[in-house]
Amino acid sequence: MQLPLHGLYAITDNSLVASRRFEVIEQAMIGGAKILQYRDKNRDKELRKTQAKALRNLCYKYKIPFIINDDLKLAQQVNADGVHLGKDDPDIATARAVLGDDAIIGISCYNQLSLAQQAVEAGATYVAFGRFFRSHTKPQAVSCSIDVLREARQTLDCPLVAIGGIQPANGAELIAAGADFLAVVHGLFGQAEVTVAAQRYTQLWRSVDNG
Repeated sequence: MQLPLHGLYAITDNSLVASRRFEVIEQAMIGGAKILQYRDKNRDKELRKTQAKALRNLCYKYKIPFIINDDLKLAQQVNADGVHLGKDDPDIATARAVLGDDAIIGISCYNQLSLAQQAVEAGATYVAFGRFFRSHTKPQAVSCSIDVLREARQTLDCPLVAIGGIQPANGAELIAAGADFLAVVHGLFGQAEVTVAAQRYTQLWRSVDNG
């Protein structure tokens, strides 16, 4: 499955959705989420595999790409659409060899444009920058200037993902700076009404398009 042109990139967090995982994730899709990334650091491999398979099927139902965070083997086992990799994960060539040429491979580039350039040259499908704002999920994550996102938009020919403390109130600025996708955890799954929260993010693209 290919990436959509732009939209809300929902990322799961077991601490936020553990007790009602599939219900709230489907609510995000109903609200307009365009990509789902399964991120769960649970050491129970069989549980993670079971959950990932169920989420993959849910993504197929709503026709959105299903991405696995970090775990290349799990992505292969559940036939995910792709994988998102960080600095300590397998490289792009390894991921391509395992998942195939059509797989979506996203790379965390933090605040480093040079890292993004290397990732694109190596065949990354998209690159992600952030955190741009104070993050509930990763408060110690390195901060990134919006100027980095603007420069990336001018120099890189691939989809750009912004992550880190993104809310409906600050997301439009990132879209205007060049972000194709807004990756959200707490701002989505930490809300009482997940569908409504997703709709608020989705509306940002219409607002930017309308000037």
